[in-house]
Amino acid sequence: MTTWSIREVPVTETPEGAWLLHGYTAAMNEVLLDAWGNRDFERTATEILGSMRDQHYIRKARLVALADDELDAPDPDRVLGYAMVNLPLQDNTHTAQVEVGVRPAYRRRGVGASLYDASIALVRDAGRTTVTAATDQQVEPAEGPGSLAATTGVGRVEADADGPRFLLKRGFALEQVERYSVFDLPFDADLVAKHRAEAEAHAGPDYRLVSWLSHVPAEWIDQYALLNTRMSTDAPLGGLDLEEDVWDAERIRVTERQYEDRELELLVLAAEHVPTHTLAAFTCFMAVPNSDEFVHQDDTLVIKEHRGKRLGMLVKTANLQRLAAERPTVRRVGTWNAEENSYMLSINVALGFRPAGGSGEWQLRLS
Repeated sequence: MTTWSIREVPVTETPEGAWLLHGYTAAMNEVLLDAWGNRDFERTATEILGSMRDQHYIRKARLVALADDELDAPDPDRVLGYAMVNLPLQDNTHTAQVEVGVRPAYRRRGVGASLYDASIALVRDAGRTTVTAATDQQVEPAEGPGSLAATTGVGRVEADADGPRFLLKRGFALEQVERYSVFDLPFDADLVAKHRAEAEAHAGPDYRLVSWLSHVPAEWIDQYALLNTRMSTDAPLGGLDLEEDVWDAERIRVTERQYEDRELELLVLAAEHVPTHTLAAFTCFMAVPNSDEFVHQDDTLVIKEHRGKRLGMLVKTANLQRLAAERPTVRRVGTWNAEENSYMLSINVALGFRPAGGSGEWQLRLS
């Protein structure tokens, strides 16, 4: 019978840290491959370590369930599962984000429960009272017996699937469902150009586009920080107990250094409101180090004061055209949207994004 112990992955490149990190990475990638059937979400040890090094605004703990071994051999294959605990340090300090994954061959043995219990102990020690977690699904179930609807009334998960069942047993509530959509490249250039032209005509001369790669120009850093703050207040949150998450210029630069350490690149495109010289909308792609065929569609936002101008369509089409020109090897873009975000979903559908699964966003209030 396999027994195990829980160990924290150190934020170090020492030999011990290296093999635990590689075991953590391998376990996570095996779980992601099992969940999605592809390697688009695969991560590298370098990228994960780069994230762990940056603890300025979030305390990040990474745990592994390690198969017991008399010699305590430094073998990454001993890692049976992993857990991630994120503890915000500036805003939303009542919350914690927890993720648990177990390699398929070791499920239903209590490994996940051990990792979860160790994670919740860290959460309680930090004085947090609200825990969020997510579950992945390749297909959203139809309405009916066996499906569970989010408290928003929009979006469902299969209640008896492994992840939802695990969280329901521990008292979590399904507060939101997000749709995952994929856009295939090369795309219909005429269609994208048509949507961009119509959006530009509707927006009018008061708006112009600005763009950058990874590092925001000093001219726009305060405005970009404001847009990142507004992501926490203007985007749909369902029933999640989250408050404003404030960004400033320093946090932007710290995060840029983190992304550089992780070998991530951002293709950012924003819409300037010319009369006020402020940013009204933005979107960005995240290019990952281990694939030149896949990019994440990261944040997209039109702030409330500028909605109704088709700025969402404008920035998305312009950045898709830029992506095709600057990254010709890219074949897929993946993006997430709350199921209640009908406006952004309608843009994606019009452009040709196809549904490709989703996630349940769960919440637990600790007593």
